[in-house]
Amino acid sequence: MKVKKIIPLLFVFMFLSLNIKAQSSTVEANHDHLVIVWTSDDPYIAERMVLMYAHASKTAGWFDEVTLIIWGPSAKMVAENLKIQEKLKAMQQDGVEIRACIVCANMYDVTEELKAMGFDVQGMGKPLTEYLKGGAKVLTF
Repeated sequence: MKVKKIIPLLFVFMFLSLNIKAQSSTVEANHDHLVIVWTSDDPYIAERMVLMYAHASKTAGWFDEVTLIIWGPSAKMVAENLKIQEKLKAMQQDGVEIRACIVCANMYDVTEELKAMGFDVQGMGKPLTEYLKGGAKVLTF
């Protein structure tokens, strides 16, 4: 009689332990992912901090994955600043993923310019939430 009660409990325990292992491996997989949310339209901050750190994080191997999200006023600045555009293209070539918030891009009327640069332009609320819940390291500027 006791054995009949224990067997279902063992199955539940095995299922829960497998689920916990699967969740922890997801976090570990994203542990080496840096996501930078860039909102500032200050070109000095962009050149001397945001882009420099994002690019070095990828090329120096500090993080396996680096994602830069252009959000808010930075979208307009990117569309207007050729020097920043050149830096972003170099970063893309070196493996930095560059994304942009489509709502912000639409507000500044720069959506087509950002898409033409090869950036992934779409809603960013859900992806940012997934990065945060998935264990990525998130910086904001």
